[in-house]
Amino acid sequence: MSASLSRPRVGVWLIGARGSVATTVVTGCAAITAGLHPPTGMVTETPAFTGSGLPALSDLVFGGHDTLDCPLPKRAETLTAGGVLPPGVATAVAAELEAADREIRPGGPTSGDTRSETELIAAFADDIRDFVHRHELERAVVANVASTEPASQGPDAPPPASTLYALAALRAGCAYVNFTPSEGIHHPAAAREAERSGLPYAGRDGKTGQTLLRAVLGPMFAQRALRVRAWSGTNLLGGGDGAALADPAAAAAKNAGKERVLADTLGTVPEGEVHIDDVPALGDWKTAWDHIAFDGFLGTRMILQTIWQGCDSALAAPLVLDLARLTARAHEAGLSGPLDALGFYFKDPVGDGPSGLAEQYEELVRFGRSLGRADEESHGVGPVEHRDDVGEAL
Repeated sequence: MSASLSRPRVGVWLIGARGSVATTVVTGCAAITAGLHPPTGMVTETPAFTGSGLPALSDLVFGGHDTLDCPLPKRAETLTAGGVLPPGVATAVAAELEAADREIRPGGPTSGDTRSETELIAAFADDIRDFVHRHELERAVVANVASTEPASQGPDAPPPASTLYALAALRAGCAYVNFTPSEGIHHPAAAREAERSGLPYAGRDGKTGQTLLRAVLGPMFAQRALRVRAWSGTNLLGGGDGAALADPAAAAAKNAGKERVLADTLGTVPEGEVHIDDVPALGDWKTAWDHIAFDGFLGTRMILQTIWQGCDSALAAPLVLDLARLTARAHEAGLSGPLDALGFYFKDPVGDGPSGLAEQYEELVRFGRSLGRADEESHGVGPVEHRDDVGEAL
């Protein structure tokens, strides 16, 4: 994407860069910048964030890692055929898609990869550094939008790929966003390095559909003193995430965040489970159904049912753009550690912020205002600072 040479540019390095979410992020950013579509779904484009000093969409430069080799323009064609992207948009921004695709580097570990964990971290970090250097970027944000990994096998288990990428981000001096339920920076080895790094980070697991509703409805029941007896749900989805979540261990990682929202907003975990079914024919579309049994006055038993039908990629993409801009600005302002105020975007947010969506939004707006007041000259950390010791203990 073109940008004025007088303005600093910011990199967005996507883990899972050829997936549906990443493709929609790049396509959407280009389409909005070109004036082809309004920034629907982007909270950072609302008046509340006008003075927050966020990087302009036109100043974002995309790259990333992926183990897939399908070029972004081809991936965008597939998403258009599936109704995820509007007709003609992928063609209109083909140059931007091709430019981003040229910045995608092979991920890993892949089958037959003999590199050690330390070697993989070093290679990933070198890719990010090279990206920042060649484009003369002021800073970069690494965002994990890859498919969900199986749940952690415990603190002594080898770090998963998501954690290797997170350690590479820290080594390259980049802020980090985990939009997935995968362990990423939450692995003990990465958590220690994140604390040492002085870099900001946010996560985890983007709140796009069913859990977004739970974050609204949970406080409603609590505030109206209505006792929830049971809360069950079902998700039907296809695409890469559907295939990944067919693994019970991956589904368990996903459901942990959904349960946390209910526990935090209701004060207890009601009976019931969330089931996730892979339906390949649905592609990137998802149907989420919730069945809520609750008691009213004098024990009158009642039921609330909700049905959410949406496209995960189109729901996630504006949030990823929001998070990249907010996290980059936080880095510029000299903030470090977990960004609690970004809990608005996540099922399982870091820190001790509120769980109800209304309270999370208020905290996010306050955060945006504080970024606007930040003294960039005295608190900015300047260009990316590289760390060569991150991940050496692995």
